[in-house]
Amino acid sequence: MKYVAVIGLEVHAQLLTHSKLFCGCPARFGAAPNTQVCPVCLGMPGVLPVLNGKAVEYAVMMALAVNCKINPRSVFARKNYFYPDLPKGYQISQYSEPLAEHGSIEIDVNGERKKIGITRIHMEEDAGKLLHGETMEDEAFSFVDLNRTGVPLIEIVSEPDMRSAEEAQAYLKALRDILVYLKICDGNMEEGSFRCDANVSIMPEGSSKFGTKAELKNMNSFKYVKEAIEYEIRRQIDTIESGGKVIQETRLFDASAGVTAPMRSKEEAHDYRYFPEPDLLPLYVEDKLVDKLRSELPELPRAKRERFMGEYGIPAYDAGVLTSSRELADYYEAVVRNTGEPKISSNWVMGELLRYLNEEGKTVSECQVSPESISDLIKMIKSSAISGKMAKEVFEDMYRTGKPPAAIVKEKGITQISDEKELKGIIEEVIKANPENLARYKAGKDKLFGFFVGETMKATRGQANPQLVNNLLKELLAK
Repeated sequence: MKYVAVIGLEVHAQLLTHSKLFCGCPARFGAAPNTQVCPVCLGMPGVLPVLNGKAVEYAVMMALAVNCKINPRSVFARKNYFYPDLPKGYQISQYSEPLAEHGSIEIDVNGERKKIGITRIHMEEDAGKLLHGETMEDEAFSFVDLNRTGVPLIEIVSEPDMRSAEEAQAYLKALRDILVYLKICDGNMEEGSFRCDANVSIMPEGSSKFGTKAELKNMNSFKYVKEAIEYEIRRQIDTIESGGKVIQETRLFDASAGVTAPMRSKEEAHDYRYFPEPDLLPLYVEDKLVDKLRSELPELPRAKRERFMGEYGIPAYDAGVLTSSRELADYYEAVVRNTGEPKISSNWVMGELLRYLNEEGKTVSECQVSPESISDLIKMIKSSAISGKMAKEVFEDMYRTGKPPAAIVKEKGITQISDEKELKGIIEEVIKANPENLARYKAGKDKLFGFFVGETMKATRGQANPQLVNNLLKELLAK
């Protein structure tokens, strides 16, 4: 029997506010443990939460970007569960009346476009973090760091519309791109500011009845999300075909072993005993605010990719790479404005620039090479002042020093020889110095043409214009 996977994702995105969701504590990553806490986020008796208005704006922006309906009234609720990293014994979230519902985004997988529904987007506070380890005496310990407690999150819950790990990965990347373009989340999966849980089940091909789902956790990269879902699909198929039964549970992904393992039985909503948060009034989002935020949305990744392909005539692959971040897209457009050469500009930004940045794990905003410098380098190639090979050497110095290309070319003395009269004289000397190879070439050994090209480049220390060398050699060797 053939089976079809049914996948839905629950994505938590940490909002880039300066302070937490219900108090004034800093929300930054990396501080010493338990130094960014106060009585409010620690849930001390008698404290009252106060909602962060900027977090609401960021949540509305994301909801608009994925075509959600913004509910004019939403309600915060207490989600009750007891865990060491949850000091209040409950999490302030939203349940029956979320901020936004009924959205969608489009993804591209294997050349096909597919719409993925978004059930809801709601706001909630984050929990703390448990640190597990062993002492030098091999004694196990667990520490709790509550710095993250109360940090603002949005949870984006998809419809179970994905049918493969590739689709899930593409959806997750699309969400992350939008969040980063909006500058409301840094999208860092390793630091936990962009996290994903996957609900995975299978059903017989042709059926419309979903099977029993398992929830997968502990996936902190796009690669691991794909691997975890692929393993879980295989596991569920093997379980059913061997006569077993898939049970509803939460499973952890072990990245080193590439397998999922049971964590706990899956809770239902009633297990959390949701009830309205008594210390917070309902949240009312006015149309005026929604219209203002909608007007301020930037051009989003998909729209930018399609515009790049249409306006600049570059391939879909190039457009995808160049719009992978808002800063990189802006950088590329600045280069194109100066050169008027979309494809050549794309080649240099995607090729040399990204190669060096990726090697050092840097972003384009950390780069010393300005768009104007790359534009000037491309213009020097077009004017035959330097060759493409020379340009790569010059670019390396540009990247290391931040100097403009003209200054580096002058320092190195590597201008290209494009004077026809000068090159003609050099080539004639090369031919004269190699009478035997000249005779063999004229006798039909055409491959010796490359020999004469090499000797000419050697005589000019690589500074001859390659195209002009080829043209002149053809002319002089034919005599």
